[in-house]
Amino acid sequence: MNDDTFNMNVRKFLKVVGVTSQREIEHAVGNALAAGRLKGNERLQARVVLTIDGLDLSHEVKGEIALE
Repeated sequence: MNDDTFNMNVRKFLKVVGVTSQREIEHAVGNALAAGRLKGNERLQARVVLTIDGLDLSHEVKGEIALE
């Protein structure tokens, strides 16, 4: 295994995850605000689960996203 190649590919994957996740969250919050399901002052509980096929990996990250 080439550690540099592996590290670079993990970072690329995580960058895509971060950028696309942010876009999806912003879109969902915008839609919920427009539909009146959110007021704009909520604190949303978020959870991400990372799994990798072929590995015994399931990693969960929990957090909070404040709208105000």
